[in-house]
Amino acid sequence: MIGRLFFNIIAGMLGLFLSIKLSQIQAISFIYGIEYSGPVRTVLITGGFLGLINFFVKPILDKISLPLKIITLGLSGLIINMFMIWVVVDIFSPIEIKGIIPLFWTTIIVWLLSLIFGLSRSSAK
Repeated sequence: MIGRLFFNIIAGMLGLFLSIKLSQIQAISFIYGIEYSGPVRTVLITGGFLGLINFFVKPILDKISLPLKIITLGLSGLIINMFMIWVVVDIFSPIEIKGIIPLFWTTIIVWLLSLIFGLSRSSAK
């Protein structure tokens, strides 16, 4: 349980950091629209809080939205994840995500990292 919390926090931190860095690269045009010019420490704190939200709040939201997930074939789960990232970034950080496309790609990056860290944690047992 502590390991899962740790990996959620790391995935949130690394996901936000990678999203910001990828948006600053001119060759990658699909994730434009994320602005941040502050210290890395703030991104890591925001990502850590995102990991805590994913660990504590997301299981509750998953249980509440289960009928909607069944009807939409899981698409509502993506929308819930996008909403959680948007709320955390909007309230707790000077990171500015302009538009739904950068928010979508940030959500995908955080989700992929959570999946990778979850698989590595389960294979280490």
